[in-house]
Amino acid sequence: MEKIFIVVVCGATASGKTRLAIDLAKRFDGEVVSADSMQIYKKLDIASAKPTEEEKDGIVHHLMDFLEPTEAFSVADYVPMAREIIADIHKRGKLPIICGGTGLYINSLVDNIEFDDTGSDPVFREEMKKLAEEHGNGYVLEKLREIDPESAGRLHENNLSRVIRALEVYHISGKTMTEIQAESRRNPSPYEPCMMMIDYEDREVLYERIDKRVDIMMEQGLLEEAREFFTHKDYVTASQAIGYKELKPYFDGEAELSECLERLKLETRHYAKRQLTWFKKDMRIYRISSSKSTNYEKILEIAEKLVKKYSIL
Repeated sequence: MEKIFIVVVCGATASGKTRLAIDLAKRFDGEVVSADSMQIYKKLDIASAKPTEEEKDGIVHHLMDFLEPTEAFSVADYVPMAREIIADIHKRGKLPIICGGTGLYINSLVDNIEFDDTGSDPVFREEMKKLAEEHGNGYVLEKLREIDPESAGRLHENNLSRVIRALEVYHISGKTMTEIQAESRRNPSPYEPCMMMIDYEDREVLYERIDKRVDIMMEQGLLEEAREFFTHKDYVTASQAIGYKELKPYFDGEAELSECLERLKLETRHYAKRQLTWFKKDMRIYRISSSKSTNYEKILEIAEKLVKKYSIL
């Protein structure tokens, strides 16, 4: 089967990938498919750095701003939806451009991951939650390490839901999550990807961009957006987005706004570091080197050459 050529613009938050994806879409008659786990939610506009209509510049964007903040959404939901949209874009003779910073979404899509359909055991999950409450999250992670050291090595103890899910899968199926994930890669990918990211030689340049973005978000009304979100107790998943939870101490009268903003900038930098760690493991991604003095037009020129090169291979 002939593979679909796609462009993937990924990387850290505030790196400039949204602008680059839009400009590539304009030059190659493309449409953007978002790969951002928070931009999917309605109303969560400023905190998730959704592009405005003006910034989109007429380019169609998919999988953005379509889900209510009360609804849960996972990579297992994302991948089949993205596949269908990409097929439609390709069928209409346009170029699918995947853009986002959620590495799990991107890799699962590009690598054609099939997700396990192992059922659930609510009683077992509650037992694990109680163990975590009594002995700490690290205790539950160690239980996973005994049966599946690879999965345990990829997970942090604070990501308790995924640790418990890995234990639950083994409890039900007798297979480790590592084994199931290996099986999930049996079918070849339907895509021929051209993957790229803007890579800042000096990490401090990216951090300066992050700090500036937070300041701009505040000017755009981030505080009001966050205040509105915290009036809805059922916005559980969406309210965990960076940009909301850091401001909660201010609303609760526990911290000054300036302290919360510094925390927000720090947490965003930490998030960017995690994104970079994820993407730099993937050798397929071409790193477009950038610095404080780099002209954006040079970045765009390199990106255009990459798309042209990969599209004829």
